Amino acid sequence: MPSRRLTLLGRTAVLACAPYLTLKLLWVLGFDIGVVDPDRFGRAVWIAANAFTFLLDTIAAAVAHTLTRPTGRRAPAWLLLLPLWTASGLLVPLITGVVGGSLAGLVTGARNPMGSDDLIAPWVFGVVYGGFLVEGVTLLGAFAVYAHQRWGGLLRAPLGGLADTGTRTVQRIFLAPAAVLLAALGSVHVLWGAGSTLGVDAAEAAGTVISSASDWSQGLLLLLAAAGLLLLLLPRLTPGLRVRWPLAAVWTGGGTAFACGGCMWLVRAVTDGFSPGAPAVSGGLPGLVGALELCVGLTVLCAGAFTLGELTADVRGNARRRMIVERPGTRTYT
Repeated sequence: MPSRRLTLLGRTAVLACAPYLTLKLLWVLGFDIGVVDPDRFGRAVWIAANAFTFLLDTIAAAVAHTLTRPTGRRAPAWLLLLPLWTASGLLVPLITGVVGGSLAGLVTGARNPMGSDDLIAPWVFGVVYGGFLVEGVTLLGAFAVYAHQRWGGLLRAPLGGLADTGTRTVQRIFLAPAAVLLAALGSVHVLWGAGSTLGVDAAEAAGTVISSASDWSQGLLLLLAAAGLLLLLLPRLTPGLRVRWPLAAVWTGGGTAFACGGCMWLVRAVTDGFSPGAPAVSGGLPGLVGALELCVGLTVLCAGAFTLGELTADVRGNARRRMIVERPGTRTYT
């Protein structure tokens, strides 16, 4: 794929971050533009939350810029993959949940909570989520081009042609239960999206059209990750399938479990822990689901890091073995 496509997508992603970053910076500096009820939260909590989200989007913009630079091909893989994986886990379910929920609200006539003016003016939601939509499409599109340029040989390889890495047997011991757990957690989210009261109060189960769509989106992504993980663990089932398809499913679903599920649960648990009179950890089935999503996300992350390191080391080793030195100072390649 041409580099100009990568440059265009990456620069567009950087520009898409600008409205959100500008709005967050104004809120941190005390300019409550678009905020209907600025006294709902304490000023310290408001500033800390906006400063943290400002930092997250700044990292996304920096990564998008790095992808477009020649030095991006030489950057350590973990330095780019970790924030991109986390961004995928946050942006994909957010975009699909908001877009799906908004469309469902238009069709069914259900009230869209983003149209209320209780805390934030409606136009703010348009600016924020419109920016997230463009940012998500362009950032992940730029990463897809970058990944094919850097690891195209691995992504285009059939599952049956993958090298048997040294830790694959050990990884199966952990990843097979992780696939089952992803399927179970995804099923719970789908049930919640359908209005089930499993483990929650009836009032909480009712939710809004956006929360229902978000649960549907998150649940389907986790189920997709479970299927992709099983295909990677059992390549003989579909030996001709390209690695990129199940890997993309595991990448997105695993990131969703880690970032949108586990990390969000951890943030709420820490926030509740510092709030007087609130439980230190969210209880019940929702708390258990969040904790398990964090664990399974970390498991997928560690396994992916080991596998990528082993496969890329194998590719480099094969390249060195193909190199034949005919005489000192002269090299030819077969």
